[in-house]
Parts: sequence; C-alpha cells; structure tokens
Amino acid sequence: MTQPVALVTGANKGIGLETVRQLGARGAIVLAGARDEGRGRDAERDLRAEGVDARFICLDVTSEGAARQAAERIGAEFGLLDILVNNAGIATSGGLPSETSLAGMRQVLETNVLGVITVTNAMLPLLRRAAAGRIVNVSSELGSVTLMSDQGSPMWQLPPSVSVHLATLPTDGPTGTFWGYRWGGGPAGDYDVLPW
Repeated sequence: MTQPVALVTGANKGIGLETVRQLGARGAIVLAGARDEGRGRDAERDLRAEGVDARFICLDVTSEGAARQAAERIGAEFGLLDILVNNAGIATSGGLPSETSLAGMRQVLETNVLGVITVTNAMLPLLRRAAAGRIVNVSSELGSVTLMSDQGSPMWQLPPSVSVHLATLPTDGPTGTFWGYRWGGGPAGDYDVLPW
C-alpha cells in the first residue's frame, strides 16, 4: 500500500501542526501548508526531526493563484491528494464587537470562509484521483485551543485530534456531514453527525 498524501492548511502552529504530526505518525506524507515561508520551514524541520514525513508547501488560502500553484506542485509530485484538512483560520483582533473593523471582518471572511472554498476548489481534481479522497473542514468549535486543552471541556475527551480521526475513517465512512459533540445528547464524549 502506498503512503497517503495529505495537505493541511495553517499547519505551522497549533491544531494544524498537531494534525500534521498525527497524520504523519499514521504513515501519511503530509504537506504542511503555511503562508509564512519561515514559519512553514521551521515547522517542517521540527516535524522531520520527529520522524514525520512533513513537507512545507507555500499556501496563502486567500490567494487563488497560490492555491492553484500548490495544486500544480502536488499534482506534479504525487499525481493525487488523498486528504485535505482545511484548518487555516484567523480571529478578529479581539475587543468589543462594536469595535470590530469592517476591514478586519473582511479578512476573517476571506480566510475562514472563502479560503476553504478557494483551496477545496483547487484541490478537487487531485482528490477525485484518490481511491477515497476526503475533505475535513475544521470548525470554529474544534478550532478553539482553549476548549481543546481544557480538561473540564467535552472537547478534551475527543480522540487525539478530531480532524485526524475524520481524515482516516474507512473508505465507507460518512460523507457530506457535520460532525461534532452533541451537547446534551448523552454522556460526555457523545460525538456524532450533527443536524445542519
């Protein structure tokens, strides 16, 4: 069996970095997407020192050109993409909602919403070449470092990385679903498909 090829956006820190680490530990070649080359190369170096087959790929999710170039590189090098984890995201600068600038909100929408579409559209032809291509979009709840690291939070009881769990489901696993913790739906650790 050949190694699966995965792309993780926003992979130079936080949840993205850990997702790369865990996918690599499961035998994947992981393309660590980051818009900042210095940080991306640092992450690649550190992960490779841990034995992870991580490879930096320059990717600003807000740029159609950058997404297209990344897809071309992946296609030329691997011919397909097995896993896409849309993890890149930003938050507003904080403060009161009434102090949020329109420019700041545009940047958040460009990255967190339109960036997912931009990267997914660029990678779809490569994902379609895989035997069981999969796309995992990290939601805002699962993107909360605070909730993921708080031992009193239901998020703490997730598998080591919920995006890795979903990215490595069997080929007959669920598709086109919204998955997460079912608040009030049962005992702690009750994760399942959520209603849209």
